[in-house]
Formats: sequence, structure tokens, C-alpha cells
Amino acid sequence: MKLTKLLNRIVVPGLFALYMFTLFRIILFKYGSIDMDFLWYRLQKNLEKPEYSMHRMLYGNFIPFKTISDTVLSPSSHEVINLFGNILAFIPYGIFIVILSKSKMISLSGVFIRSLGISLLLECLQVFFSIGNFDVDDLILNTSGGLLGYGIFWFFRLNGKYVGIKQL
Repeated sequence: MKLTKLLNRIVVPGLFALYMFTLFRIILFKYGSIDMDFLWYRLQKNLEKPEYSMHRMLYGNFIPFKTISDTVLSPSSHEVINLFGNILAFIPYGIFIVILSKSKMISLSGVFIRSLGISLLLECLQVFFSIGNFDVDDLILNTSGGLLGYGIFWFFRLNGKYVGIKQL
């Protein structure tokens, strides 16, 4: 098997799986280790009393750009890290989506939908397991990061500066 095929079939998907594990770990378990007993307890609690999750939704942000504008108007180091961290965390996602698509012709809207979808999943899981609050601005920032990754990939690819596996 050629090195290029090996990289395309094994290494790149393996790196993507590692990236996704890390992304879920950072977003869902930023406050501690992955504790399956804790998650199971939270899941049971929320299934027994769905109003608990609904109550947690009251603390979420459903106003687009509210958290972003609050951060810009009175930035704290934690909020600025959160703002840029949400974007930076999803840049590799946008790049991987293009590399892993079979025809390399995935559209901007395709990356948008996938980035928004995985971000929405993560936001909902935070609420469902009571390990965070829903924030529509996280959806905006994460999706922007995915789109930025898509743009970075194509910028380097179209300018002939793409350093990587030939025929990606």
C-alpha cells in the first residue's frame, strides 16, 4: 500500500477521531475527568425529572451575540479565552471535513451545516447532562471556527502552498 493511501485511509481518520475525542473532552469535561458514574447519575436524574433540564435551559443564552458583545464591552481573561477558544477549537473540524470528504468538493454550506450540527449536539449534551449551559453564541463561534478552517484549507490549497499529503 502506498504511503499516500495509508495516510488517507488510516492516519487522517485516526487523527480526526483523536481530534473529536479531544473536542468532546474539552467542551463537555472541562471541569474534571471523564466520570461515567457521574454522567450516568446525571442522565438518570434528567430522565426521571425532565423539568430539571428545562429549568437549566432558563439559565442559557438564546440571544444571538449577547455573550460576544458582553465580552467585547467588558472583557475578562476567562471570557476572552472562551471567545477565541470556541473559534480555535473548531478550525480543525472545518479542515478535517474537507480532507475526509471523498470528492473534496464539499461546499461552504455543507461545512456550515456540519459545524452547526456538531456544535448544537455539544451544547445540548451540556444541558442534558447538567454540565454546562446552552449558549447560542457558542453555536455562532464554533460554526465560525469550522468555516474559518474550511477557508484556511482552500486558501492554502488554491495558492499552491498546501503542505501535506499529495492527492488529499
